[in-house]
Amino acid sequence: MENLLNMVEPVVVIHKLGTSFFEMALTLTVYNRLLEKAGGEAEQVEQVEQAQAASAHFFLLDSIISTMAAMLSIVLLGRVADRRGPKVFVIVSQLGSVLGMCFLLLFLYCDLPVEFLFLGTAVYGLCGGSPAYWAGVVALAALGSGPRSRTLKLNVVDMCAGVAGVLGGLLSGYVYRVGHQGAVLLVTAIALSTLSLLLSTFFLSSPKEDKEEEEEERPLMGPAGGGRPDSVAGVLLMTAMVVFMLGMVGAEDVLTLYVLKPPLSWDSVWAGYGSAATNAMYVSSFLGVLALSRALGDTPLALLGIVSNCTGMAIMAFTEESWIYFLARGIMMFACVPMPTLRAMLSKVLDTQQYGRAFGQLQLALAVTELVSTVVFSSIYPLTLHNCSGLCFLLSCAISYLSAIPILYLKFRQRNTGCPDTHVQEQEAACGLGQPSHDYSQSPGGASSIITNHMLE
Repeated sequence: MENLLNMVEPVVVIHKLGTSFFEMALTLTVYNRLLEKAGGEAEQVEQVEQAQAASAHFFLLDSIISTMAAMLSIVLLGRVADRRGPKVFVIVSQLGSVLGMCFLLLFLYCDLPVEFLFLGTAVYGLCGGSPAYWAGVVALAALGSGPRSRTLKLNVVDMCAGVAGVLGGLLSGYVYRVGHQGAVLLVTAIALSTLSLLLSTFFLSSPKEDKEEEEEERPLMGPAGGGRPDSVAGVLLMTAMVVFMLGMVGAEDVLTLYVLKPPLSWDSVWAGYGSAATNAMYVSSFLGVLALSRALGDTPLALLGIVSNCTGMAIMAFTEESWIYFLARGIMMFACVPMPTLRAMLSKVLDTQQYGRAFGQLQLALAVTELVSTVVFSSIYPLTLHNCSGLCFLLSCAISYLSAIPILYLKFRQRNTGCPDTHVQEQEAACGLGQPSHDYSQSPGGASSIITNHMLE
């Protein structure tokens, strides 16, 4: 039990549950307040449309404030994390999350304008927000695993977040009905987030601290134990991640609206099935990594995920029946593979002392990219409704395919310089990586033992 509490996965699960509950409470609270402000009931179409437009505008401003505030704090937090360890990212961001939730609690019981909630968003952003949190989680997961198990480890973390998101989405609607105006749901979210914060503060182990004695005996040699960090490879991998997110995030946001209109015209039940199919991609992606990581290696895995995502998104553009939608989701079964795999590849070309700052800057860049992607696709989609409403998905496919270019160039560069690929059987070989570092999480039983240790399932 103690070993479980020391791992990052329980923190990810509990925190994701809390944020899922909070997001549901925030969405419904803001929408209901704006609906009341519009002076209408649900059956009055004009007032409902006004409330939806106002809600969309509110959440767009909310995203902008959160991202801009995080930009002001992430650099400072990165410097502190380089000295104190990546736990700083996780603890400070979760503290900001709890404080931000308290602003919504005040809003529920006081007659305050919806703009008051922007203060909570600003506090959350100034504490690092989502970029700082995921930077800390990824850095801790990378430091707590050896080169052989790192890709699998980061995919385990992503799968934990996906499963917790599915569970939170299914439960939050029922919990919302328990209390007036979602107060019970919000209090539950605060309790879960506080539990996650306490778990991170007092139990979560920092591999940097755990290895302090060993580092005093052996100087840090660089990425994976030796050599100099490859800055060019780092830039190429970050570029690939940014381009992939640019094409993917906005299209997924549009897709939630696309299925509600003809020809699909889904109701809430079918929308729930669609949401479950979307989150199931985390599980199928993890199983794909588990089965193929040793046979393919990191670069082919990332490319497989890109092809899977883009092919499925292209089919979405021509979806006129529900079975085509689920067929496309089936083809996208490896769509969640590229991001954790590319993060694992990035961690292998960086010095461990750079993890805090590098992953912090990466997550900030991804947060800005998500915001830009949402704005772009949300602006294009209304213009294509009458002619070709699936155009956004074809655009998403084209943009996401461009993310393969930096990866292929990196592969070409490695071959020309005589550097081996990041294949799992060659990850600890020479070529700027020096001698292999000790693998602190690799189990003698191979991949199945890693799953047992990391998931305790």
